[in-house]
Amino acid sequence: MTTSYTITVTGASGFIGAHLVKELLAHGYHVRGTVRNLSDPDKYAYLTSLPGASKRLELVTGQLGIEGSYDEAVAGVDYVMHAASPYMLDVKDPQRDLVAPAVQGTKNVLRACKKASTIKRVIVTSSMAAITDEPVPGKIHNEADWNEKSSLTRNPYYYSKVLAEKAAWAFMEENDTSFDLVVLNPYVVIGPALNPTLNGSNFNFQALMTGRFPALVDMSYGYVDVRDVAVLHRLAMETPHASGRYLIAHETRTIIEVLKLLKANGYTKYRYPKLPLTSKFGTVLAKLFSYTENQGIGSFLRTHLGKKMLFDNSKTKKDFGFEYRDMDQTILETVADMAEWGHIPAKT
Repeated sequence: MTTSYTITVTGASGFIGAHLVKELLAHGYHVRGTVRNLSDPDKYAYLTSLPGASKRLELVTGQLGIEGSYDEAVAGVDYVMHAASPYMLDVKDPQRDLVAPAVQGTKNVLRACKKASTIKRVIVTSSMAAITDEPVPGKIHNEADWNEKSSLTRNPYYYSKVLAEKAAWAFMEENDTSFDLVVLNPYVVIGPALNPTLNGSNFNFQALMTGRFPALVDMSYGYVDVRDVAVLHRLAMETPHASGRYLIAHETRTIIEVLKLLKANGYTKYRYPKLPLTSKFGTVLAKLFSYTENQGIGSFLRTHLGKKMLFDNSKTKKDFGFEYRDMDQTILETVADMAEWGHIPAKT
């Protein structure tokens, strides 16, 4: 079944963006996806070969830092999903490489949407990073929380997500628009990829399994399946009463729990970390070691080692009647997919 609605997806070639395109096409929508460069169309064959793409997918260019770059992309469409944003923990110039493109890109998209005047709702893909950059022991984080600690020197990627989301809400307060705004704040997004590029979240599994982690540390991540993220974007668009922010995460898993799951399911012949630093003393040593890392990675380690994130995802369940995928299955499907793409050795 097809619909007459057209949805623009910015960052359509990215890990999340590609799944948004797939989800929308599967539900009969016409999709206009933005990519940075169309000089090599074969580069996006994983998008143009999706079911329904031949008749209902159009790719156009869009650059985060160029004013007016998204005017064509949103002209005449009904909804916009803004998923384009830089993702890097470690950069040479955080202001130039993270903050400026994230903030200006969000503003550029929203200004283009205001010009279009046909748009009913904009869904912005923010991040848990805009909610907090440090697990607080005993605190259950929710949509009311804002990350007030990050800066250009402390977790600069997190800082870029805070400023970009705040810029979006400020735009809505300052402008009379045809559309409302809904923001999704996913935690660590994992799952099978639609393209061969290894995304930043799945990279953590590669690092764990190929000897990149020098030690086993007390670290945890709040995971969510990228396919769930895609479905929740669609539901945020389709649900009239959707409003505000939505914290999107399923379960928090420690590195030890992930390692045990992988080994129990046949992933045994891998270069897992052997030096145990999961005790309180080990965490102190790991934090000291973090000062030998580059600034972005070092600040992330110091704010997350020895702490477990707690969160409340009940708003997604209440507003959308949504149930998350089984997390064990997601993790196993993620590493199996990585093996197929050649990012890790195949399971023997």
